Amino acid sequence: MSRGPALNPEQREAVDFREGPLLVLAGAGSGKTRVLTARIARLIEEGVPPFRIMAVTFTNRAAGEMGRRIEELLGAPPTGMWSGTFHSLGARLLRREADHLDRDPHFTIYDEDDALRAVKMAMEESGVDPDRWSPRALRSRISRAKGQLLGPEAVGQEAFDLLARRVAEVYPAYEAILRRCNAFDFDDLLGRPVRLLEEEEDVRGLYADRFLHVLVDEYQDTNHAQYRMVRALASEHSNLCVVGDDDQSIYGWRGADLRNILDFERDFPGAHVVRLERNYRSTEPILRVANAVIARNTARKPKELRTERGAGEPVTAVRTGDERAEAEFAAGEIRRLEDRYTPGDVAVLYRTNAQSRPFEEALRRAAIPYRIVGGVRFYERREIRDVVAYLQLVVNPADEAAFLRAVGWPRRGVGSVTVERLLSARREGETLLDAAARASSLDEVPTAGARALQGFAEVILELNVLQREVTARQVAATCVETFGIREALSGEEDGEDRLANVEELLGAVAEFDPTGLDERPDEAGELELFLERVALLSDIDRWDPEQGSVSLMTLHNAKGLEFPVVFVAGLERGLFPLARAEASADEYEEERRLFYVGVTRARDLLYLTHADRRWRAGSGGQAEPSPFLDEVPEDAVERRRVGGSRRGGSRAAGVRGSPGWRTRDDASAASFTWRAGGGSEPAAIGGPSGGGRPGELRYDFDDTQETLRLDPGERVVHPAFGEGTIQDRSGSGRRTKLTIEFDESGTRKVMAAFADLRPA
Repeated sequence: MSRGPALNPEQREAVDFREGPLLVLAGAGSGKTRVLTARIARLIEEGVPPFRIMAVTFTNRAAGEMGRRIEELLGAPPTGMWSGTFHSLGARLLRREADHLDRDPHFTIYDEDDALRAVKMAMEESGVDPDRWSPRALRSRISRAKGQLLGPEAVGQEAFDLLARRVAEVYPAYEAILRRCNAFDFDDLLGRPVRLLEEEEDVRGLYADRFLHVLVDEYQDTNHAQYRMVRALASEHSNLCVVGDDDQSIYGWRGADLRNILDFERDFPGAHVVRLERNYRSTEPILRVANAVIARNTARKPKELRTERGAGEPVTAVRTGDERAEAEFAAGEIRRLEDRYTPGDVAVLYRTNAQSRPFEEALRRAAIPYRIVGGVRFYERREIRDVVAYLQLVVNPADEAAFLRAVGWPRRGVGSVTVERLLSARREGETLLDAAARASSLDEVPTAGARALQGFAEVILELNVLQREVTARQVAATCVETFGIREALSGEEDGEDRLANVEELLGAVAEFDPTGLDERPDEAGELELFLERVALLSDIDRWDPEQGSVSLMTLHNAKGLEFPVVFVAGLERGLFPLARAEASADEYEEERRLFYVGVTRARDLLYLTHADRRWRAGSGGQAEPSPFLDEVPEDAVERRRVGGSRRGGSRAAGVRGSPGWRTRDDASAASFTWRAGGGSEPAAIGGPSGGGRPGELRYDFDDTQETLRLDPGERVVHPAFGEGTIQDRSGSGRRTKLTIEFDESGTRKVMAAFADLRPA
């Protein structure tokens, strides 16, 4: 342990604790990773074999960092230790225990697109009209049910509304397709291990006895299934150490249960609690803002961060004319600071992805490099998904989603008619690939299509046999060359960029190192392990802090990161916090926790910005400052007013209150005040040219991080009528009218400005 950094008294208390349940409440920047790695290293030094330790993290990136730090402390890697995300460890357990399942160890992990395609197939097989019922809505309901550990039978018993009844019809067919394709979806990687551990006594006994110590990071973000998995794994020895911060629980909208950490002492009697409140990241003014705001939440365990860094520059709260002025201010500050910080030291954080556009434009004009974290992921690019489909099919010949994607591109004379005839002609229980291999004997399939199908299948089946004898890169390169992928991309308008992406994929396959992934099924090949790693990658796993570019990302994506300079943008009521959160105390407190997370990403400088007017989809309106701005201590903040609206229209009227704004860098702007805190007075909303009648500015964003589109064909949710599809649109700005066909209440016409719509 002498190789590691010194531990403060609270950290050492957590590291030295030995037997029984342990809750480490680790405030932002308090060194929780140091505690986890030092605790694991200490256990190993004292004789606990690494294979008897399981460490659970929330990103593969964090798992890799943990392994590197433990190796530094011990001078050797912790060979045999199980470490990774809940999903990766769940996949590992499922492959090891395949004989208890209705899959074989070479199953495919379906991502959201694959799962949605399987839902559409299930709808067809169940006779549920995809034009009448949204496949995405059905997929969402199935995912929610799996997150609650509810199978098809339980869902059928609770189907009390029309959509739920359709889910009850499709869910069993969807599960049958997954079985047929030897696939699991992302939800299964949690639900199926829980079922194994709780229903198979021999499986639970094996793993509960094996793992003498179970350690879980970011425990505040665990959901119900993850909680059940942890309980089962720790049931034998009760040596469960969880590390987390209830003040950073920001994923309730996707199933995380704050009660898991708040009720830990009740769930695990006799638990020892250690509070880490010394912050090694941020300056004193930043922590004063963070502490003051989060203290207003009621669902939390009391704690207060104190800095080990001392005083720093005040937090800067900036009021701008509109979103363009907000972005230009940020670009100007980044330029002004370039003698102290590089672009890679800066992050711009916002509530929704749609807010990135003005910042992109301003940074481009200022010639400042930037990258968007959470945009189109590399492995979600069309050409990458195409190549990966071939690789999935090589590993798992039963994968129908991969077959249908690969066989159709590049074009080889296999059109939709040929595929439909192949589907109808295959034998019961036969895979599509096996049916394709004998296509020449199928009278239903046209001769030309049959030859193409048979040639395609022969190469895939040959590679399936060869994959364990050659490298993963050889298999991938063979697919790219043999199936004409390179030639097909070369003929496209943006083919050069797409080919470059494919080359990057081949490089990633070549660089993949499966060493350390021990105790996999003996027959698991390098390519199979690579595909599993790809399926479980997140945005942050690919984030590189050394790229030298300003990072633009949502506040959710910023979780776990830190930057010397941080801008938290768009602090306006209805946007941050979201409008719909104000109707729920739990959601409102989660929005405040999200603000706390954003603030505590900053090391040295923090800017909190908002605009008087914000334009969206051709309409603009007055915006009211976020109530969170009224919760920050005045003596920790310097308030500034910069810029004016670039699009015309009068400046916000009726925005009044006590804290004054200092004018700086804008001699033409008069100093004035802003409306402090609560209230629900409507603000003005303008039309496309800044005109229009008074009304309330509503932000059409929701927790999915998706923006609302009002085009025909888009799926939306109405608070009273439920989900529906936009059929027609007329008018503009505040007078926009929509004709929407709702799934359960028929066709209705609504005024977009007052309908309180959100994305489905």
